Amino acid sequence: MTDVLTKEQRHKNMKNIHGKDTKIEVILRKALWHKGYRYRKNYKKLPGSPDIVLIKYKIAIFCDGEFFHGKDWEVLKQRLEKSNNSEFWISKISHNRERDDEVNKKLLFEGWTVIRFWGDDIKKHTDECVKAVEETIFDMAMYDSVDM
Repeated sequence: MTDVLTKEQRHKNMKNIHGKDTKIEVILRKALWHKGYRYRKNYKKLPGSPDIVLIKYKIAIFCDGEFFHGKDWEVLKQRLEKSNNSEFWISKISHNRERDDEVNKKLLFEGWTVIRFWGDDIKKHTDECVKAVEETIFDMAMYDSVDM
């Protein structure tokens, strides 16, 4: 599969991909703020610098892009095998997925709850994402009240 963009167009697109304050992060943050949740963004004191951290509840939220974090990895991998620079992309995305798993394990070990959302889910179903966060908080509160 050849690239439909010129080398200059692809360079411009890739140059504009950022790691912080992405559109999906901003959408979810605004929705959480509107509901009254206060958070830290890109919290460097935790492994993986989660995109959104609700310190009060020990919840780390990641907003993952489908391509770079390998959503439907087996399907994406097959598509990449037919593309330009396939070895690079398969290696990069595989490494990203492994790093995501390691970060999840470290955060869980430290007593944090990890929530990961796909970018399309945030864009199309923001309310459901916020509801998932609220349900996690509610479940944690129920669990804590049982322990007392």
